[in-house]
Amino acid sequence: MEQIIDNVHINFDASTLWTLNVALALVMFGIALEISISDFKQLFKKPTIVLTGVFSQFILLPLVTFLLIIVIKPLPSIALGMVMVAACPGGNISNFITHLSKGNAALSVTLTAIATLLAIVMTPLNLQFWGSLYEPTGVLLREVAISPFEMIKLVSLLLGLPLILGMWLNYLKPKLALQLARFFKVTSLLFFVALIFLALYKNKAIFLDYVFYVFWIVVLHNLIAFLTGFSLAKAMGFSKENTRSITIETGIQNSGLGLLLIFTFFDGLGGMALLTAFWGIWHLVSGLLLASVWGYKPIKKEELV
Repeated sequence: MEQIIDNVHINFDASTLWTLNVALALVMFGIALEISISDFKQLFKKPTIVLTGVFSQFILLPLVTFLLIIVIKPLPSIALGMVMVAACPGGNISNFITHLSKGNAALSVTLTAIATLLAIVMTPLNLQFWGSLYEPTGVLLREVAISPFEMIKLVSLLLGLPLILGMWLNYLKPKLALQLARFFKVTSLLFFVALIFLALYKNKAIFLDYVFYVFWIVVLHNLIAFLTGFSLAKAMGFSKENTRSITIETGIQNSGLGLLLIFTFFDGLGGMALLTAFWGIWHLVSGLLLASVWGYKPIKKEELV
């Protein structure tokens, strides 16, 4: 089993990969349409909250993921997929989930904006650093021999450029940007999910062989991601609104970016692609479940940050 999944490659042809690139760029552009320069000012107004959210995403989650890998010892390509997911910034639906959960939507948008920019450097570096620390995944990284600089260039194009263009349009035409954002957020997300299902369908034999093995790991990993953000925010004494925002930003990861990097630099490595694709579907379910619970819980006004 181990040799099969660690050596199999998910079939994703060049045209579909190009479509995936465009879809992800459009998703990021749709997110950026609702981001303004003032969102970044939150970093200076409430630096502790924002820095805690960033720390939870880019430092604590990869660390906790590494410890989880040490404990459960998944197949090497599955483990590298877990590292890839943890290295990605917050997911594109985190702002929507935060709103449904009655969290601090402004904080969520701020964290999305800052995490997206930081991901240009942090995603490749976290993947390389944590992946190299665990010997089985380190072997896979050495075999692929990817250049972090090449990955930084691709992430810059996929995240940085759409973010700048979206914010620029928001600055010039804020009303138009908000109208376009509603369209882009829904259609691009649906299109992206459809691409994930297409990838799984084209490789249904592999999918059926490993569905149960991968599924429980994704559920466990995602649950721990939510608990990581929640525990850190509670330990910092943040309000319920801010705690919910940081929890969701930590548990909803941009698996679309992870998938694209896997198909581009790892040639669709089986375990990595399957785990990341499952995460892309499951975090929609888990996020909405969490929002349905929190959304019906009224929050009393608190004096804490």
